[in-house]
Amino acid sequence: MGLFGIFNKEKKESLDKGLSKTKENVFSKISKAIIGKSKVDDDVLDNLEEILVSSDVGVETTLRIIQRIEKRVAADKYLGTSELNRILREEISALLDESNSLSTDSFDIPKTDGPYVIMVVGVNGVGKTTTIGKLAYQLKKAGKSVILGASDTFRAAAVDQLIIWAQRADVPIVSQGMGADPASVAFDTLSSAKAKNADVVIIDTAGRLHNKVNLMNELSKIRNVMAKVIPDAPHEVLLVLDASTGQNAFEQAKQFTLATEVNALAITKLDGTAKGGVVIGISDQFKIPVKYIGVGEKIEDLQVFDKKEFVDSLFNV
Repeated sequence: MGLFGIFNKEKKESLDKGLSKTKENVFSKISKAIIGKSKVDDDVLDNLEEILVSSDVGVETTLRIIQRIEKRVAADKYLGTSELNRILREEISALLDESNSLSTDSFDIPKTDGPYVIMVVGVNGVGKTTTIGKLAYQLKKAGKSVILGASDTFRAAAVDQLIIWAQRADVPIVSQGMGADPASVAFDTLSSAKAKNADVVIIDTAGRLHNKVNLMNELSKIRNVMAKVIPDAPHEVLLVLDASTGQNAFEQAKQFTLATEVNALAITKLDGTAKGGVVIGISDQFKIPVKYIGVGEKIEDLQVFDKKEFVDSLFNV
């Protein structure tokens, strides 16, 4: 097996392990729901609906999946329960294809005139700082020069944590400490990155301010200041969500998409939860591509989200 094959095998094993709790939760319930049933009927579909909702796929997305399956049942009156997993897999794949336009399978960045700027947003505790550190590591491993900016200056711990992750990933960081102006930190970071011809800048931002208006204003201010240094910045606004929070992740996505122009998602902590269905629901409902998923605690355990691999792993293919 070549080196590329080894990496792919390790990635698949990590994904399988990360989704194990979700698989166990969903498919053990489906197996129980179809015991004694030979064909897919209303009872089976009612049970499937309940299972998907309880796995945090979300009510709207669950109803869409059930409606799609109902159409197939209507077309084939004798659809057997043994085929339910295959049909469910096909419909989830179709939903992800519709809402997830990203097709990259590597840690790469689009070509830009100057550094590619990623502004990372999300509430405290979702794994935002950890995701930034892991992403910096993966991008550096892919041959990119990366600079971090510590613009979450409202918590001393946030700056300290990002400094530690910068050291682990072996990338430079620009910080001014707690209480500094977040926009000023972003300005200095982009200026430094531009002077050094860096490939990527990743800017951390505050997870929570005392009201939504303040959060919106702060994020807008950071964006405006960055655009003065690099006109198109930020090129990517990455919202980090914690899969284990289930329906709270939907609410966070709603609030942050109102506060700023989110165009990519990172879903963390899939390894610690049976609520991996949030990946499907959030992707479907917000029509924002899931770009990265966190499947473990190690620095290597951030993966580029691959729709096919995700569904195959979920269904043990």
